[in-house]
Amino acid sequence: MELRFLGGAREVGRSALLVNDRLLLDFGILAGEPLQFPLETPTVEAIVASHGHLDHVGNVPTLMRGDDWPEIHWTPPTGELARTLAHDTLKLHGVPESGAATGRFQPRELGGTYNCPFTETHVKRTTQQSRSHGYREPFTAAGHEITFFDAGHIPGSAHVLVDDGDTRLLYTGDFHTDDQRLVAGTTARPEADLLVVESTYSDVEHEDRGTVEERFVRSVEQTLWEGGTVVIPAFAIGRTQEMLLLCAAHDIPCYVDGMGKAVTDMLLQYPEFVRDPEALRRARSHARFVTGRDGQRRRIAEKSTAIVTTSGMLTGGPAMTYIPAIKGDPTNKIALTGYQVADTPGRDLLETGSAEIDNRRMRVSAQVEQYDFSAHADRDGLLAFLDSYRDTPVLVNHGDRCESFAAELREAGFEATAPRNGDSVAF
Repeated sequence: MELRFLGGAREVGRSALLVNDRLLLDFGILAGEPLQFPLETPTVEAIVASHGHLDHVGNVPTLMRGDDWPEIHWTPPTGELARTLAHDTLKLHGVPESGAATGRFQPRELGGTYNCPFTETHVKRTTQQSRSHGYREPFTAAGHEITFFDAGHIPGSAHVLVDDGDTRLLYTGDFHTDDQRLVAGTTARPEADLLVVESTYSDVEHEDRGTVEERFVRSVEQTLWEGGTVVIPAFAIGRTQEMLLLCAAHDIPCYVDGMGKAVTDMLLQYPEFVRDPEALRRARSHARFVTGRDGQRRRIAEKSTAIVTTSGMLTGGPAMTYIPAIKGDPTNKIALTGYQVADTPGRDLLETGSAEIDNRRMRVSAQVEQYDFSAHADRDGLLAFLDSYRDTPVLVNHGDRCESFAAELREAGFEATAPRNGDSVAF
């Protein structure tokens, strides 16, 4: 088996792994300014997607630009989420410069820009080429036998087992070994001859989830009691629903804005991929969903309430209205709930107390807090997972310190390396 890393090696984002020059595992986007994409757009027979986050499926429609369109294999929620993300990328980044300058452009013209290389036509082709599969249901893609296993990251997320007849590759995708409110942690440990493992939190030990939730709830309730507003930037997929479940469980009044509403409604159509569908239905009923424009958002920002909104790293979305509206009052609070990639406004805000929001550098007087609601395994979780693969070569990717973690694994007796983007590895 020959692997070529086109993205996601020694970094978090734009995951893309080429297998035997025929099969692609994930094809994502790296958030930041500007957006970054995999090293190349290969011609393949099929792509298999591990889960529906931007850094893993955000660039899939670009594969539909040629004459030979690959089949796309994923779980039902992942397919739905990928198309939702594609439309959001078109909306945020697909306006040609000439159209943006004049305000005159047609929806069919969206895309084909530096930050959005695909168009609506390519998104439609992803639907045509889509093939959906459940967990533990083997299927064939580009001459390989593929099996999905529940990865416990977000609804529909999967470990991908790839068998080419000689070698069995387990591509972990993103995974979590502990339960979340939205999904249960992974228990799958399929046999494999080669392992490509994510390492996002290889140097972090997550605080006990119950303790994090208690601290978050206490902080939000204190701010609301003092008359402040809490803006909770959250990824639309997974994190927004986790926040809704938490707010409902503690009767915290909240609004939800951005793509999270559509994602929540979609996930309720696939109850078998959610840990407690009835709890999610109750959480949806508890929240108030924002449907208006910036004027309504500014009015909501003046209320003493919690606002769960995209984007999770402050790179766009309704947060561009809420943050400027609440930034000047120290009574208010911004509660970041997820990983902040380097060079994003969210990371900038954490490190400097200011950020470039909607093309303006803003000093933020509101309190800024970060909570570890990660949907990834931490160091202990990674090591517990890897303990089942002590005799299996390990390729470490999807992390800021892949080399260091691979070295630690070697010291512990593993055969572990950390490829670079562009590297080819044969087994």
